[in-house]
Amino acid sequence: MSQSSDQGAAAVAAVENVAARIESERERLTDLDSAIGDADHGGNMARGWQAAAEAVADLDDPAVETVVKTAGKTLLSEVGGASGPLYGGSLVFASAELQEGLTAESAVAFAETYVEKVQDRGDASVGDKTMVDALVPAVHTFKKSVETDDLPPLEALAKAVAAAERGVEFTVPIRAAKGRASYLGWRSVGHQDPGATSTLYIMEELLATAADHLDREVPSADASSPTIPDAEAAEE
Repeated sequence: MSQSSDQGAAAVAAVENVAARIESERERLTDLDSAIGDADHGGNMARGWQAAAEAVADLDDPAVETVVKTAGKTLLSEVGGASGPLYGGSLVFASAELQEGLTAESAVAFAETYVEKVQDRGDASVGDKTMVDALVPAVHTFKKSVETDDLPPLEALAKAVAAAERGVEFTVPIRAAKGRASYLGWRSVGHQDPGATSTLYIMEELLATAADHLDREVPSADASSPTIPDAEAAEE
């Protein structure tokens, strides 16, 4: 199997695993969205990712770019509301960064392009209580882990997932400034954002799929950087 075919098969597996995870978390996402939204995030995401999994499974020996673009186009057409363009349209746009295959460098470029497009489409920033609160710290952590800390991509992705988890927790005590949740004003405080949560689920499945593809255990990691000096050690 060529490297391109191998990467394409891993990408197909990732989409299928995300679809299964979102389906398993459908009720949880619905409950979160019921508190501050339309109560449709779980159903919409489950339907869209299942359709995406079916679409990529039908591809004949695809490259990773084709898999990502196909999944994005399917989400764009199948997921209702704002989530379709945010998740799907941004994937389609960012997939161009993977034209030469998946490397540490192209993964960073893909992640940066994806989060920039999400922010452009949603007009959202960190602190608005949206999926951006999980995405931005994850992408920043991944980029720094690869480019500054010189970590292997799997370890960098594990740190990115840890950063996304912190981002999800961050959404709970803040007031929503975008989307339907913003209509609730201060009543949105105390609720976890469903978009940030589904983003974390997606990233967790990408990490698990990558580890399986590399025949490795999923690394345990936090979001801190190994280049941050140890204050206690510095005092000794």
